[in-house]
Amino acid sequence: MDVPARNARAEAQHVVGDAFEAAVLEPSPPAVGEGPWFADDPFRPIAPWADWLREHPEHAGWAAERWLGGYRRLGAVPAGLVETRLALHRVGAYVLSPARRRVNGKIALRWTLSGFGTPFFGDAEQVRVEGTTLVRQRGSAAAAEPLTTLAAAAAFALDGPPDVAWAEPFDVPPPGDPDAPLAVDPASAAFLGDWYGFAVSVLETLRADPSMTDASRVQLWPEHFDLAFDGLAGDAKTTFGASPGDAAHPQPYVYVLPAVPDGSDLWTAETFTGAVLPFQALVGAPDQRAAVLDFLGACRDHQLSR
Repeated sequence: MDVPARNARAEAQHVVGDAFEAAVLEPSPPAVGEGPWFADDPFRPIAPWADWLREHPEHAGWAAERWLGGYRRLGAVPAGLVETRLALHRVGAYVLSPARRRVNGKIALRWTLSGFGTPFFGDAEQVRVEGTTLVRQRGSAAAAEPLTTLAAAAAFALDGPPDVAWAEPFDVPPPGDPDAPLAVDPASAAFLGDWYGFAVSVLETLRADPSMTDASRVQLWPEHFDLAFDGLAGDAKTTFGASPGDAAHPQPYVYVLPAVPDGSDLWTAETFTGAVLPFQALVGAPDQRAAVLDFLGACRDHQLSR
């Protein structure tokens, strides 16, 4: 079926009018053809949204949906999250990422409204997941269909079979039977989209801090299905990220990876050398974003003090 094409920045500009320059966290067209990123950088400092919302409280719901301000709280993890995460991880690895890779060689994805997808690439094309729906946008036209099987998703987005060859060296879920139904629970898919939106809003806030230098883009990596960026805290390269869960952690978590561990009590993760803030430690916090930023900031400050 045909659906409206999206331009996240243009939508925001329409809401705020001509008095302000709207900034968003989502990819927006047009496609970028220059390296090294071959993608726009959707980040701008997001604090002005809070100021704007004080004068325009009627748009709080709109901003909250896009994780720009008036922030919503994350709720409890749905029972079907693990199965849904594994199914959507396969879609990201074998359908969405290859759609971008075959045009410019890049594999990384981004958070998009209600889900995740590619940046715009090629001839202003984007492939994204919105809840339980797969969307393929080309220029001013977009079509969508329900997520049913991996084979159907690839036929729709790649005009062919799932691209399983590129991912062989990486730690991604096996493709499985491409004709088997994808176990995508609507509540869990919605939660996953919210987790990525929450996480990218926090990571971009940290990335904008003047103490972070030489920072890479915040990207969603199809290998581990996590959002992350690298930056220098002083002269110490550090990775800051947020995972929706993995084989060792059934629930989401936020993490920090130091390039050179120093024996600090911060690095207490059990399955890798780094620091972990588990979901259960942030979901009940009075201010969830502040709890995550405090955790990330403590790790950054430690790196700065080395």
